[in-house]
Amino acid sequence: MDRTGSLRLRDKAAIWHPFTQMADWEKDDPLIVERGEGNYLIDTDGKRYFDGVSSLWVNLFGHRRKEIDDAVRAQLDTLAHSTFLGLSHPTAIELAEKLLAVAPPGLARVFYSDNGSTAMEIAIKMAFQYWGQREGGERKNTFLTLSEAYHGDTIGSVSAGGIDLFHKIFRPLLFSTRRLPTPHCYRCPYGLKRQSCGMHCADRMEEAVREGVEMIAAVIVEPLVQGAAGMLMMPDGYLSRMRAVTRECGVLLICDEVATGFGRTGAMFACGHEGVAPDIIAVAKGLTGGYLPLAATLTTEEIYCGFLGRHEEFRTFFHGHSYTANPLGCAAALATLSIFDKEDVFGRVSGLASVMAKSLERLAAHPGVGDIRQKGLMAGIEIVADRETKERFPSEMKIGQKIVRKARERGIILRPLGDVIVLMPPLSSTVKEIEDLVAAAGWAIREVLREPGVRAPDDSMLP
Repeated sequence: MDRTGSLRLRDKAAIWHPFTQMADWEKDDPLIVERGEGNYLIDTDGKRYFDGVSSLWVNLFGHRRKEIDDAVRAQLDTLAHSTFLGLSHPTAIELAEKLLAVAPPGLARVFYSDNGSTAMEIAIKMAFQYWGQREGGERKNTFLTLSEAYHGDTIGSVSAGGIDLFHKIFRPLLFSTRRLPTPHCYRCPYGLKRQSCGMHCADRMEEAVREGVEMIAAVIVEPLVQGAAGMLMMPDGYLSRMRAVTRECGVLLICDEVATGFGRTGAMFACGHEGVAPDIIAVAKGLTGGYLPLAATLTTEEIYCGFLGRHEEFRTFFHGHSYTANPLGCAAALATLSIFDKEDVFGRVSGLASVMAKSLERLAAHPGVGDIRQKGLMAGIEIVADRETKERFPSEMKIGQKIVRKARERGIILRPLGDVIVLMPPLSSTVKEIEDLVAAAGWAIREVLREPGVRAPDDSMLP
């Protein structure tokens, strides 16, 4: 047996993979990635694949980026780890200053953690405790959230989420929230058309905030793009109206920028597109350029001061992790932010996003493509069985999985969200790589939809 075959057997004998039906995995010949070079991943047989989803949305500037490699190596020469409970270190201090310098205005404090889910867990607990410690604030103990939201997999973040496929089974463990329908224009929950709806979804959101003002501690939102829900895009103006009404009503706004932060949408943070400054923001994923687990929850000085007091008052925020503010992760993050300082990242993303949009236009006419959604270098192609009715394929057909598997034959690694094909390439991609990425996705869609047994419309319009 060759090395790849041996590794596959050893994997199947010992490992349980996340978000993976292991019964299918055990019958598969999984890809074993061994190396990364630039925007490519290389398997154990030496085949190169373009990293079309940035290694699950974390890799910003390619693999083995010299600046980040050098920063981590240099940090190893001084300090690999020390507890952050009762101690500090220079790299975390410098990173906090850098983060606050690029964050939306008004954010003044950084609380470190390990990943996006914990960053959101912290945001939720922080908001809850903040109101509980304010005079007369004990009734503000619920959260207004969006359906189809995804904020991570720990219990608090799952409670704020709304994707039944992921969350329904855990419902007995969760706290309840007030939930708003997602403002999703392609499948409008109110049955309206964007051209004539008058932003009905935003009207309903404002009503919900005003009606619950005495009880709502915070509104929680993924700004502009609900990623794990299938790249659902907010209509323009929705987020800024949310900020306006929460500020007017004295309700905190928590923005989950774990997926949308650090240039993915064409701005450092998605909320910046509408001039929104939240009270709390959670960041992770691209923070270290995709190198190491690190997250941060940023908040205002007002919220921070709500936790100050005498020792015996126990107003302390009792939350932390063993690897909080890990120096290696902080070094990688500093190197990542330095690339934004040296290069015109946002200009490049804007240009690449235009190339992607133009390439995606050729797919839009295909009868099996229901909707194409894009913001910056975040895009989703929704595949449907019937374009007119928006009918989905039966889940057992695994259309999305088949399409991304087919794309590997063209040297592209993708991962679907159901039957939404996600494109989220590194910010360091070239024009040709973007064009090839979209072309490979289109080819894979065409090939899968014309397979025997797939009830597919005519695909002659797909180039």
